[in-house]
Amino acid sequence: MPQSHSPASRWVNRIEIGLEQWGISLIALLVALMGVVNVLSALSPALHARLRVLDRFMVLEVRTGSRLAVTLAGFALLLLSRSLWRHKYAAWVLTLGVLILSALGHLLKGLDYEEAGLAAALALLLWLLRHRFHARSDPPSVRQGIQVLLSAFLFTLVYGTLGFYLLDRHFHTQFDLPAALVQTVRMFVQFTPPGPGPVTHFGRYFLDSIYVVAVTTFGYSLWMLLRPVVLRAPATPAERARAAEIVATQGRTPLARLALLNDKAYFFTPGGSVVAFSLHGRVALALGDPIGPPADLADAIRAFQAFCAHNDWLAAFYQTLPETLEAYAAAGFNALKIGQEALVDLVTFSLEGRANKEFRNVKNRFTRLGHTAVFHPPPLDHALLEALRAVSDEWLSTRGMAELRFSLGWFDDEYLRQSPVMVIRTAEGRISAFASLIPGLPPQGVSVDLMRHRRRTESGTMDFLFVSLLEWAKGMGYAVFDLGLSALAGVGEHSDDPVIERALRSLYRNLARFYNYQGLHAFKAKFRPRWEPRYLIYPQPLDLPAVALAVVRAHVGTWRALLPAWRHPPTADIIPPIEERPS
Repeated sequence: MPQSHSPASRWVNRIEIGLEQWGISLIALLVALMGVVNVLSALSPALHARLRVLDRFMVLEVRTGSRLAVTLAGFALLLLSRSLWRHKYAAWVLTLGVLILSALGHLLKGLDYEEAGLAAALALLLWLLRHRFHARSDPPSVRQGIQVLLSAFLFTLVYGTLGFYLLDRHFHTQFDLPAALVQTVRMFVQFTPPGPGPVTHFGRYFLDSIYVVAVTTFGYSLWMLLRPVVLRAPATPAERARAAEIVATQGRTPLARLALLNDKAYFFTPGGSVVAFSLHGRVALALGDPIGPPADLADAIRAFQAFCAHNDWLAAFYQTLPETLEAYAAAGFNALKIGQEALVDLVTFSLEGRANKEFRNVKNRFTRLGHTAVFHPPPLDHALLEALRAVSDEWLSTRGMAELRFSLGWFDDEYLRQSPVMVIRTAEGRISAFASLIPGLPPQGVSVDLMRHRRRTESGTMDFLFVSLLEWAKGMGYAVFDLGLSALAGVGEHSDDPVIERALRSLYRNLARFYNYQGLHAFKAKFRPRWEPRYLIYPQPLDLPAVALAVVRAHVGTWRALLPAWRHPPTADIIPPIEERPS
């Protein structure tokens, strides 16, 4: 069981997390407002009395350049505020510099000491809160961004210098090389074009091109400097071996074995737990709860949360158990019910009696037709794998989309070779359907994994397959047979359920175009399972769209994988709605 938390400690934790997040959010909002102040101030005329004071000390070009600099700084602050919200250290450094430049710009453009004071005060506040900005950027991207920025500056310097020198006939002013170099630097430092300006359209195009190159490269460099850490390499063999050891001793659900598939990366905690996750955008989506000692659950959640925050990622957990909700709530997470797991009690399962007459009739009919259910323990031989591949490929062709992954197994030779498989053979010996299993997680349970069938099968083939699976599992001494998640089932059924869950309920009714959720749920319900809820854990309500997109990408790769299903809805699903007997 997870560590217990008193109601008082949970509230204290949530308040501390909330205060920190709201404090950073307030700073980000103030920086954005300062950006708006910069833009509005630059567009407003300066006071004449203050301008007269400035005229004694500086030329008009400096004031004009300062006004433009303040405008650009305002837009920069608006862009940086979003990264400050994410606790980005690089954004903190850049924002601090921009605020200092803004304060100087306000003074130089019109002695606007009010705006300068606001910028300076905000810079001081940022400095005092510097320890709150700890999210790092992707190191290779930072290096590339700096390289691009320096290269672009040097390129633009050469480009502008040669342009002013070779194209001086397009300007009122004649430039030699030193003068051309000085003018290019002035365009960067003071944002001042050559006066009195170009005399041709090409001259104006050349001036605009300098700014276009500068803005484009600056924007790209800024994006690279603020980019979250990128997960470039999969888990190493040593990490996979370490994760396998933890799964073998601590895995409690079928998801634990799926955590070892090659689409997962790993985070290990000091307490002996592992979190298997995949990264999609900024979302580090963990499969299930942390796998490890129950006493380490709360610490593992917080450690993974801190690890993600340090890398500028959003931590999320997919298909968590109901008994772990308290630990996530204590860490400041939100929970969303996403479906129900179907768990058949094998102790009470039987083909005897009136209630199970349907399953008994299915078994007897298929036995009379000469169909057999054959169990194949691992490792599977090459010939059987090829036969199963033919069935799988035919099944996939009816769906019009690629295999789902992440929380489901997929047809991978090495993975399937080590999986127990039950196959259904016709009287002619042809494989018509099969299902692979995940045994021993938990020790008293077994779970179905891949389920595949041919396009044309004897009516009731999948019923026969699952009746055979349940009988085999009971005969092997297993106590529970996990039929897997019924996505969106049981979500938002009550009027007092959260609004988002009631919205998912509406979505559940309209998703048959892509996946037969309701038909699959009805099929599982025939075996009278115990329904256990599963949850999606996410940081903040505003993060839910990004987390939902990450769930889709984790399972299908990209939205492009769904396009075939959108254009050509599947004609069959895991459970064929109407099956035909072969002629």
